[in-house]
Amino acid sequence: MRHLRVVTCLLIILLAGQATAVDQAQKAKTAESKAGVLEQNSSAKGGKAGPARSEIITDTEAQAVDPIGKEPLDDAITCLSRTIYWEAKDEGTAGMEAIANVIMNRIGHKGFPNTICEVVKQGREEGACQFSWWCDGRSDAAEEDKPYAIAKEIARKALNRQLPDRTGGAMYFHQQKVKPGWSAEYIKTVAIGEHIFYKPQGGAAK
Repeated sequence: MRHLRVVTCLLIILLAGQATAVDQAQKAKTAESKAGVLEQNSSAKGGKAGPARSEIITDTEAQAVDPIGKEPLDDAITCLSRTIYWEAKDEGTAGMEAIANVIMNRIGHKGFPNTICEVVKQGREEGACQFSWWCDGRSDAAEEDKPYAIAKEIARKALNRQLPDRTGGAMYFHQQKVKPGWSAEYIKTVAIGEHIFYKPQGGAAK
């Protein structure tokens, strides 16, 4: 009888774990679908209106995407979260949000692609690229749970249009310890954390 109870308990635990996994997978799928719509609206000309309540990505849906930071970079939330994480994971919320601002400002702008993943991967993975983490030859997987969870929450807000633009419309940035030649061609907007942000002269990307 005792053996039967043990087996029953183990079976219940197993089924509960499977149900949780299915639920997480469904939430991730829902988040990715919503993100695709929000991304498309962001890239549309004049697409500045906020999303409908049914289109908003929830925090649990966003966290279900790429749960351990090792999934392929093929959806908006993962591409945006990984970029926020790798470019500013040690700079606090303000620095991480500023990176998200730059990516969202680029989407659909003349001179840039129409999707987040294309913006992130613009250029070559080895050599000239827009974001250093993408072409540094190292693993792209997130290494720390808490900063990556924060990055996903910021990505969620950015896609939901719930994130104020800390950068003043910037589409470029560089670390404060360097001074690239291209910075003279743009208008400096703000310095946040370890980065300085710029917007194009006359609004035209180069």
